[in-house]
Amino acid sequence: MTQTPTAQSPAQGQARAHFTVPAKHPMVTVLGSGDSLLRVIENAFPATDIHVRGNQISAIGDQREVALIQRLFDEMMLVLRTGQPMTEDAVERSIAMLRAAENGGEQAETPAEVLTQNILSNRGRTIRPKTLNQKRYVDAIDKHTIVFGIGPAGTGKTYLAMAKAVQALQSKQVTRIILTRPAVEAGERLGFLPGTLYEKIDPYLRPLYDALHDMLDPDSIPRLMAAGTIEVAPLAYMRGRSQPVFTNVLTPDGWRPIGDLQVGDLVVGSNGEPTPVLGVYPQGERDIYRVTAQDGSWTLCCGEHLWTVRTAADKRRNEPWRVLETQEMIGNLRAAHARRYELPLLTAPVCFPEREVPVDPYALGLLLGDGCITGSTTPSFLTEDPELAASLEAALPGIQARPKGGPDYVLKRIKEPGDVVTLENPVVHALRELDLLGCRSHTKFVPDAYLHNSAEVRLAVLQGLLDSDGGPVAQADRTCRIQYGTTSILLRDDVIALVQSLGGVAYARRRAAAGRKPGKAKGREVHHRRDTHVIDIRLPEGIEPFRLARKAEKYHTAGGGGRPMRFIDSIEPAGREETVCIQVAAEDSLYVTQDYLLTHNTLNDAFIILDEAQNTNPEQMKMFLTRLGFESKIVITGDVTQIDLPGGTKSGLRQVQDILEGVQDVHFSRLTSTDVVRHKLVGRIVDAYEQYDSRTGQSG
Repeated sequence: MTQTPTAQSPAQGQARAHFTVPAKHPMVTVLGSGDSLLRVIENAFPATDIHVRGNQISAIGDQREVALIQRLFDEMMLVLRTGQPMTEDAVERSIAMLRAAENGGEQAETPAEVLTQNILSNRGRTIRPKTLNQKRYVDAIDKHTIVFGIGPAGTGKTYLAMAKAVQALQSKQVTRIILTRPAVEAGERLGFLPGTLYEKIDPYLRPLYDALHDMLDPDSIPRLMAAGTIEVAPLAYMRGRSQPVFTNVLTPDGWRPIGDLQVGDLVVGSNGEPTPVLGVYPQGERDIYRVTAQDGSWTLCCGEHLWTVRTAADKRRNEPWRVLETQEMIGNLRAAHARRYELPLLTAPVCFPEREVPVDPYALGLLLGDGCITGSTTPSFLTEDPELAASLEAALPGIQARPKGGPDYVLKRIKEPGDVVTLENPVVHALRELDLLGCRSHTKFVPDAYLHNSAEVRLAVLQGLLDSDGGPVAQADRTCRIQYGTTSILLRDDVIALVQSLGGVAYARRRAAAGRKPGKAKGREVHHRRDTHVIDIRLPEGIEPFRLARKAEKYHTAGGGGRPMRFIDSIEPAGREETVCIQVAAEDSLYVTQDYLLTHNTLNDAFIILDEAQNTNPEQMKMFLTRLGFESKIVITGDVTQIDLPGGTKSGLRQVQDILEGVQDVHFSRLTSTDVVRHKLVGRIVDAYEQYDSRTGQSG
């Protein structure tokens, strides 16, 4: 488009511009049907004479006004060249943007840049920002992890956020979309409303559903929602990734019920290190499922509880671990005959605080394996390996492992010169202190002081147990596993706990005593009186299970440790229970629950939208923000002049502006009545209410 002088001169103080519309653009695209666009321009510049002849447009008037008209037609042509039509609203907004820039407003973007930015196209319809603030809002979503879109109704806050979410899903930037809004009109008491859950929440979520249908094939939406790719839920259910209040969670001091935890308490993360609890959110009574792994470990959780899992295909393609809800995996646990979902294990042994113990941990493991600690006789040790007897003697100060004949060694106290009275055997004293004195083979256990001690102590106990009653089992084309046997149910569970706390897995099975071939002792048959619990163990590479030379050599010759694996085996209903949700500060959001299973409560790889956020209270807002996971994005929208909270309740959206304003990677986009993209009257109504509130001193 060009501006050329004419022979006719404008009046003094006026300017004249002449525009030529290229022939390839019909004049109707520039002037509008029935000259509707031209009338918008004439109404906006009433003091300027605008004339059209053929494909020529001229304007005479104030120099600044004519210059604005010149820029307006330039911008309109830039838009038309993209194939996008101009509308009356687009012309009005272009004029407003140009006037704002002329009046000194900070505006780097031109109207053409704003109006031609495509976000999403579906069924021939393209979603774009329509105002400068909308474009800046959309750009902020691209650049920041958390964006607040604050402004009156009709400014496109939620609609544009939904478009960006669908765009992110389609481009595989995220793996799921989660849409939520508070249902305050029902006081969050959805249980008192008639109908099913979906019938109860539909009125509050209907705007989100409507937006989805504009942006996706309607037939695909039920499938995406059934697969958990798109989740729509009221805020009351957003935090519902919960476990029963009695479920054990590992802390540096041992196991504690999750319902007893408070903000600031420490739990154990996937790296074995303590991590603080950031939030505790009671969830009320919920349907519960029992999630069981193939090694027999299990825990309880609700259907929305989150699990980090990986499939064989994920591993083969070197793809990252995914996050799925419990209910998403039900009925999909097998791939052919193989278990589908692998669970993560500890990346390092659990770091319990070191505690003083009365007996060397390796010596205790040997005694629990092959020691006689009944208390009716002097403690003794049975072994065919003199190396173990020597190690036991070295680990017990003041004790001599005296051979009694054959494999028997009596643990005698070494008498010092000058002893005049009979002193208690140090081993007996220590065993009494640990409540182990009097235990027989089927009642032995590992004392808590050893189970919840440093990794070095726990490993030493396990090494003593395996050197005495365990051994390596070589398998072709596989890393070497370890086998341990005991008749004590307590010791079976303690050995499994030791293995799991070091990052390994253990599979227990029972070998019945009835029908088993009797053993031999001094030439006579010895019948089995109790069932034996056999434990198959796999430990991570780098953890040495044996000190006994012959077992260690065989273990390493057969391949040594490898990568233990744990898979989900079953998910079954387990009734209804009172539940609670916790949020932890660990980088991967994982914490250790029952049987050393790793689970978490944060949303990774998700685009999360909280709509109508002005109706959240401060606690709900904090809960929602702390659910942010890795590679996720949060957009929070709301209108602080339309708060429906009960009297005296502070809006979380209002408060969060004071708390997070200026925080890195958090952005506040503020839209005004000029950004309303509904009926023109809506913007005028918003302005009228704002003027009324300013006159009367009221606020929404």
